[in-house]
Amino acid sequence: MPHRPGLDPAVADVRRAVRTALTDRTGSVVVALSGGPDSLALAAATAFEAGRLGIRAEAVVIDHGLQEGSDTVARRAADTARALGLTARVVAVEVGRGDGPEAAAREARYAALARAAAEIGADAVLLGHTLDDQAETVLLGLARGSGTASLSGMAPERRDATGPVWLRPLLGVRRRTTVAACAAEELEPWTDPHNADAAFARVRVRERVLPVLEAELGPGVAEALARTAEQLREDAAAFQDMIDETIEDIVEHAEAGISISVAALAANPAALRNRIIRYVVESEFGVSLTRAQTLEVARLATDWRGQGPIDLPSCLARRVGARIEVVAAQTRA
Repeated sequence: MPHRPGLDPAVADVRRAVRTALTDRTGSVVVALSGGPDSLALAAATAFEAGRLGIRAEAVVIDHGLQEGSDTVARRAADTARALGLTARVVAVEVGRGDGPEAAAREARYAALARAAAEIGADAVLLGHTLDDQAETVLLGLARGSGTASLSGMAPERRDATGPVWLRPLLGVRRRTTVAACAAEELEPWTDPHNADAAFARVRVRERVLPVLEAELGPGVAEALARTAEQLREDAAAFQDMIDETIEDIVEHAEAGISISVAALAANPAALRNRIIRYVVESEFGVSLTRAQTLEVARLATDWRGQGPIDLPSCLARRVGARIEVVAAQTRA
């Protein structure tokens, strides 16, 4: 698609990505704005494209209060959004301890964005994650050995059980493109000092691991990782359809938990069998099993030698006749 005369290529790339995400949307949208180059480029493109499409867009800046002067940074980002033609608000949040500062801040941020979307009647929230963020996510998932759920990376579009649709229009756009787009539009992004703090694993991946891979393996590593994530998301969606069809026939409610047919579980291929176990346990008890835990549960069906109950987070699994029961941890018969 040719660029319009005088339109910077980076600006055109970001706008095109946002236009694709907004096409066919009719409701209001929220743009999550931190003031960094990715979210700032996203906000600028949204202001342009939403206006042309007749969509109301509001920038929401979350002040986590984790750094001195964060309120000033947040107000400046909101002022920039207003100068771009967006309405804007700053929302201060309290970050708990959670599973670490990054996870706690993310949880507080997403909750605040969902509340803001509900308040203005927006049905979608636009997030500024780029292709580089996707590549980093895949590498971190690979290092943790956490399976295809993590290797699938971030979805371009995701809807929770309740709340708005989360859109990531820039997953096909490199970070250097958003930086160039800000420069072309004479926008001054904020640089988060946390993004240079090597105490964070994601920063080490960004600053050390990916550059080494690019240097040793050649350019295009980030793009390849992003393609891998996309392919795995397709596989995961297909597996989920198979799981949904299968569990209707082999899973039943049990006292204080659920039960799974041993014969039916053992008859499935290992990949599907293990996914069924993880999905059923997570759905019932809200916990994610490790691979080792999943395989131990599977052995109750495929390698039964009279082993006793298997302790799992918040629950336990046991063989009872021709079924595997997964019940609350305090339940032992």
